[in-house]
Amino acid sequence: MGKKLDAVCVGAAIVDIPLQPVNRDMFEVESFPLQQISMTIGGDAINEATIMSRLGHKIGLMSMVGRDAVGNYIMEHCEKNGIDYSGIQIREGIDTSINVGLVTADGERTFVTNRNGSLWKMTIKDVDLSRLGEAKLLSLASIFNNPLLDCKALVQIFQEAKKQDMIICADMIKARLGETLEDIREALGYVDYFFPNYDEACLMTGEEELEKIADKFLDCGIGHVVIKTGKKGCYIKSQDGSVLEVPAMKGITAIDTIGAGDNFASGFITAILEGKTLKECAEFANVTASISVQSIGATTGVQSREQVEERLKEYYEQQKGK
Repeated sequence: MGKKLDAVCVGAAIVDIPLQPVNRDMFEVESFPLQQISMTIGGDAINEATIMSRLGHKIGLMSMVGRDAVGNYIMEHCEKNGIDYSGIQIREGIDTSINVGLVTADGERTFVTNRNGSLWKMTIKDVDLSRLGEAKLLSLASIFNNPLLDCKALVQIFQEAKKQDMIICADMIKARLGETLEDIREALGYVDYFFPNYDEACLMTGEEELEKIADKFLDCGIGHVVIKTGKKGCYIKSQDGSVLEVPAMKGITAIDTIGAGDNFASGFITAILEGKTLKECAEFANVTASISVQSIGATTGVQSREQVEERLKEYYEQQKGK
């Protein structure tokens, strides 16, 4: 029997307020005017669900929000973008998390977060394991982003996913609470495709060379390690020892890198669902990310499949002209 969803994304659904451009001088003046301050959808899981839905797939979201205006805003966004949000848990007495993103003129960013918000309070109880089998693929949007979804919780989620013959993908952020590779080793053993960025991967493995970094993760049992290398593109090493280095789109000026990694993962997962080769998955991911960094906000760049397909044609033309 066919599954009703292509993928389900598990993780954070919050609101971002990006402030751009900022610099240290802002603390020296009483008022620091910016060109724009706006509320945008944020959080790795909802970012991925949004982009994959726009790219033509049926996506479910499992997350947790509070019963408040920000939570309602998230639900309305899901409705508008065709995301199945029946897996979102609404909890009384919890504030839906808001992240303030401080973005510099060259697109780099840091976040100011609320440690008492839904992002920090989501637990395994907010994930309906009985419904995972509704989808073909599970994306754990970012290991460490929801601190209470620890290794034990992730193993529970991944074991159930494997019982349902699901492909498992996972991204990560820098460890929030000092967790080490050993702390998540067991959970990583279930992951088919893992998407750390270079800096995160260096910190987690203690290595700096791409091959050594990948080998440390592969030793945990991961199927394919896909290391995002920013303007260079990505580096992939698989359990069979094969290696791919896939270049990024050229000529891209980044306005805002918030959500670039989520867009990369969304593009890669979309291509997995469509049966593309590993190289094609990486190319589709690089192109999707290249669009995202040219707009402020994680989900404001990519709006349609046609948009990505047009950029993909440009990308292939660049590769021919090498």
